[in-house]
Amino acid sequence: MSYHIRPSENFTEEFKAVGAEQLNRAIAALTQRPDGLVEAIHDARKNFKKLRSLYRLAAADVPAFRRTENARIRNMARTLSAFRDATALVEVSQYLIRNAENGEERAALKRIGKVLAARSDERAADGKPIEESVAAAIATCGRALDALSRITFEDGGSAGAKRVAKGWRKALERAAAARAACENTTDAHLFHELRKRSQDYRLYLDLLQRLWPSAMYAKRVEATEMVDLLGHHNDLALLASLVNEQPHLFGKSEDQAYLLSAVITRQEALREAALKLADSVFRDDPEAESRKIRLLWKDAA
Repeated sequence: MSYHIRPSENFTEEFKAVGAEQLNRAIAALTQRPDGLVEAIHDARKNFKKLRSLYRLAAADVPAFRRTENARIRNMARTLSAFRDATALVEVSQYLIRNAENGEERAALKRIGKVLAARSDERAADGKPIEESVAAAIATCGRALDALSRITFEDGGSAGAKRVAKGWRKALERAAAARAACENTTDAHLFHELRKRSQDYRLYLDLLQRLWPSAMYAKRVEATEMVDLLGHHNDLALLASLVNEQPHLFGKSEDQAYLLSAVITRQEALREAALKLADSVFRDDPEAESRKIRLLWKDAA
């Protein structure tokens, strides 16, 4: 099945099926690796994000399950993040090169890009730590599948409508708080929080798209663009932190100056564009929008 919950079906069965599919896809990606280890980890982490969003949707009904499993999946994803972060820094250096303001800046960024690529390759060559993390992640997915198999919900159209509406409202309230916190600040952590809340909302739009396909598709397009912009912003923050912590990796000071200038310039543009999109994506009142979701669910059920 796809990443959707059908109101007309038994909620417990739908919830388990969607969750199990994400865990099994993560296991398959980490085991089979058709496009290599880097892409396998990237794909598995996307599955984990979908799973955690699913669990938050029904959090009010199963708070203990949500807390335990959210921590399990979050900690598992973190064990894989260091390897993926090295690759992300290579990708964001290419992004900076594409947006360089002049030839001298582009040349400096290319030199730094080579340093980051060599650093990523060096980490990949030492395969033992990452293979141990991958093996542990696969085993953790098995335990998560076992926990998921034991979960039950009160079923029925009214119960499901109330459940998803509450989860939807809480997601929008958290997103609104994250958007407000980003006003008049450049704090990368706050913009990363807005990205996470935007990811949740985008995934909810996927989960329930069949309730209102046209409207939810349009919102999802905007939400996806916002998540991508904030993803670049977060990767640039990681790169700037690495420069500050280990400047010896990046060669001469002139190259570092070009890099930090490019990071600051791009982050400013990304923040402006992301906040403009956020004002559009989250323009509706959380209570009013969740009420629509509740009515649409009941009608579809």
